[in-house]
Amino acid sequence: MSEPTWSTYREVEPGRFREDEGLRYEDYVVGHVFEHRPGRTITATDNIWSSLLCLNQHPLHIDEVYASGTPFKRLLVSSLVTFGIVNGMTVKTISQKAVANLGWDSVRLQAPVFVGDTLYAETEIVSKRLSASRPGEGIVTVHTIGRNQDGVQVIEFDRTVLATVRDPHTPAADPQL
Repeated sequence: MSEPTWSTYREVEPGRFREDEGLRYEDYVVGHVFEHRPGRTITATDNIWSSLLCLNQHPLHIDEVYASGTPFKRLLVSSLVTFGIVNGMTVKTISQKAVANLGWDSVRLQAPVFVGDTLYAETEIVSKRLSASRPGEGIVTVHTIGRNQDGVQVIEFDRTVLATVRDPHTPAADPQL
């Protein structure tokens, strides 16, 4: 097993450390998978407030009486809530040090999510390349999967971020090109 080249703590003075989470361009290795923890249990408040905040007033997400008459028989968590929570779980590792999100692609919802479900996420590094137009930065694409407490895959998506090179004054050697 190879040792990672990053640390989640940085010594700012002798005996004093600062949390320093996230990856730089060199730390992303195609094929590596990160499990994001802790999981996140979805509450009724999460679902209703987030649904209404996004102006999603579909009664399946906010009206228990209505939802009880559907095939789901209970409130269904809005897909935007599911997406937001799973994507948010990845930030600490995948994009904490990124310059920008460049986009999300191929978002797929595979199974319903309900209030009380606990979501877990994992992300695989899919590709990376140095930016041709932004020296000192690279483009990284990842694939994220969200599962519930029973291991059922509920969502997956691809995400592309613009990542900083650790030392922008030194050309980054990229053995994966």
